[in-house]
Amino acid sequence: MVSIDNLSVEFSARPLFNDISYVINEHDRIALVGKNGAGKSTMLKIIAGIQQPTSGSVSMPRNATVAYLPQVMILNDERTVREEAERAFEHITEMNNELTRLNNQLAERTDYESEAYMQLVERFTHLNEHFQMMGGLNYQAELERTLQGLGFKREDLDRPTSEFSGGWRMRIELAKLLLQHPDVLLLDEPTNHLDIESIQWLENFLQTSANAVVLVSHDRAFINNVTNRTIEISCGKIYDYKVKYDEYVALHAERREQQLRALENQQKEIADAKAFIERFRYQATKAIQVQQKIRQLEKIVPIEVDEVDNSALRLKFTCSMRSGDFPVICDEVGKSYGEHCVFKNVNLTIRRGEKVAFVGRNGEGKTTLVKCIMGEIPFDGNLKVGHNVQIGYFAQNQAQLLEEEYTVFDTIDRVARGDIRLKIRDILGAFMFGGEASDKKVKFLSGGERTRLAMIKLLLEPVNCLILDEPTNHLDMRSKDVLKAAIRDFDGTVIVVSHDREFLDGLVTKVYEFGGGKVREHLGGIYDYLRSKNIESLSQLNMSSPAPVKQEETAPSNGAASYAEQKALAREQKRKEKALQEAEDKVTQLEAAIRILEDQMSTPEGSQDVSLYEKHGKLKAQLKQAEEEWEALI
Repeated sequence: MVSIDNLSVEFSARPLFNDISYVINEHDRIALVGKNGAGKSTMLKIIAGIQQPTSGSVSMPRNATVAYLPQVMILNDERTVREEAERAFEHITEMNNELTRLNNQLAERTDYESEAYMQLVERFTHLNEHFQMMGGLNYQAELERTLQGLGFKREDLDRPTSEFSGGWRMRIELAKLLLQHPDVLLLDEPTNHLDIESIQWLENFLQTSANAVVLVSHDRAFINNVTNRTIEISCGKIYDYKVKYDEYVALHAERREQQLRALENQQKEIADAKAFIERFRYQATKAIQVQQKIRQLEKIVPIEVDEVDNSALRLKFTCSMRSGDFPVICDEVGKSYGEHCVFKNVNLTIRRGEKVAFVGRNGEGKTTLVKCIMGEIPFDGNLKVGHNVQIGYFAQNQAQLLEEEYTVFDTIDRVARGDIRLKIRDILGAFMFGGEASDKKVKFLSGGERTRLAMIKLLLEPVNCLILDEPTNHLDMRSKDVLKAAIRDFDGTVIVVSHDREFLDGLVTKVYEFGGGKVREHLGGIYDYLRSKNIESLSQLNMSSPAPVKQEETAPSNGAASYAEQKALAREQKRKEKALQEAEDKVTQLEAAIRILEDQMSTPEGSQDVSLYEKHGKLKAQLKQAEEEWEALI
């Protein structure tokens, strides 16, 4: 459908692409991958017609449509959400106006037998059939479904776009592209501003409703779920794999091994030829062979080997002094803005060393609770930060707080301590600040580069509790792997606000779900939470109600307890009720997780998976222990 032929691009005489050719077919789901600076975004811009190549061409059918979502765009704030999204249907409105004009002409003319009249009828008929095939003016339902799928509520649709953050306005732009149903959809980091539910909706849309898709993304789970083809840009060339990303990673490793073996053989061939020339250079009887060896050396094209991926670099972030057993305790915490309640009655306890995730739709209070913990905003209820807790906080605007006159290297050098100072160049390279980039001043960095630099700076500071708000938005897969490994090895406590499932997988052991003004605790990893959530919504599982509390537990002893004693008894009773509810919640969640596993084990594939049986046994043991703890509280 789209043919890229002999494409070459140069910047300041430096080649980016060299004679690249490939074809985008209908229903292709292509992931463009490669290191930062390889030219992924440039490739999308050339296909979209925004940027011209140095040589070569991009060709496609005359009526083919292309839609492009860049990482950054200028947004319009003069319309409501609905009005802005309706701009996706401007071509339908224009078609309807043209039909009205043609219909008026047909009504005015009387030359029914003329060829011109018949041509007018034929044109009206053809345009009307096309108009009806595209749904006519009945697009409001699809418009609302798409916006709601991307996280907007029905009441949001008539609000001005100026009331929404940049991330939400990017969602409107994404909705406009999806509603156009283009033949080729080009997406550059589409998940950066989406929460988990919206990403899952977008995955389903691209799998079931899109035509050809070419995307750049650092969300590994997203591209694995969406794509069926991976095109790698490396050393000015492309390598086309007809597989999804995970399979590509294995094939890429094999290719690099082949390159290394070929390079080794070539180096040996060159060394042998040079040794022969040096040995027989001055022997007349070997003059012909020496000249042959010289010509062979001149014809050898050096084998290029893909750059070494230094994601294996391991950063060990030293935890500062030991904190108290409970770094964060929330007791009936609430936050409202006027009549709008963000959340209320939040009760949670985060223990030392735990790594937990805050998840939920945007606007449900994840960042708000983080700000409450940091003491940045007032709140209702009691919130206690534990003894000796030293918090390292990465906010979404953290990049704006960097000193602009420092270089990248100086910024990190000022916070690095001990042996880590010897590895500053390696650390910067792992986060895409290798070579000359480390000498750039902060004021010349892009927003994404500043974010990565702020992340490195934070993680080198001595803390025992990390709070990270959307830390992966501007990190590529290599940098995310480095960051994930560092957080996993961190001995302190970690709270991560993120929509990146792949990043959270294997990192957190507890998930707090924000939604509907409440915060619910889910034991287990991110995929345990997602599976449990799907089961709850399908089977409409209800949480058990607390068991009735025995009357004698609340009655004052001898009927003569003082006010202070009654208050102490009330506090103790409240503690017992909370413990009982937590125990019941734990039993319910474990039962749901076991049902999920048993459903998987009942399938032909699952019955052969030994790991499912092992996990089932562990969960059953946990359930037995949880039931015993619950019974002890009754």
